[in-house]
Amino acid sequence: MQAITQQDLLSLEDYERRRKEIQERIQAHKVERRLDLDDHISLFFEDRDTMWYQVQEMARAERLYKPEELKDELDVYNPLIPDGSNLKATMMIQYDAREERMARLAELVGIEHRVWVRVDGHDKVYAHADEDLDRSTEDKTSTVHFMRFELDPDMIHAWKGGSPVHAGTDHDKRQLEVTVPERLHEKLANDFD
Repeated sequence: MQAITQQDLLSLEDYERRRKEIQERIQAHKVERRLDLDDHISLFFEDRDTMWYQVQEMARAERLYKPEELKDELDVYNPLIPDGSNLKATMMIQYDAREERMARLAELVGIEHRVWVRVDGHDKVYAHADEDLDRSTEDKTSTVHFMRFELDPDMIHAWKGGSPVHAGTDHDKRQLEVTVPERLHEKLANDFD
């Protein structure tokens, strides 16, 4: 996928005018790119559209319009766009009750390094998590992790050819495996283009 450039961005005024329609479209797009590993752990697979939206929202919130300010935002968000050999995802761990959330985050330390995807007939591909970021401590994991799954050409070919794909985690406190639904499977296959 191509990186986002400043020319791809709407002015603050144009974005504000179209924001409601854009939000509705992007929220529907995000729902289609969500994979629940269980009731509390989800992967949101990012793409150029989701990152474009993030940049636009940051520019709006921080009133960014100068080229150097926008460049800084693009430098942050462009690396989260798949580049043809990988998938990029945000993992969210969600518990409503604070006490339960804190207890689960403490028991799930290191889970971000035990999340994987597997194309049938191939080995698991573990996430490269939170590159250049310290999001966890030795006492608890974070509720949000940024992940990159790097696939080899044979895996990508099999994925695009329709081979079933699974995702999960083999953390000692949370062992999960789900099949990537067909609709999401097809959308993610496009991320390799």
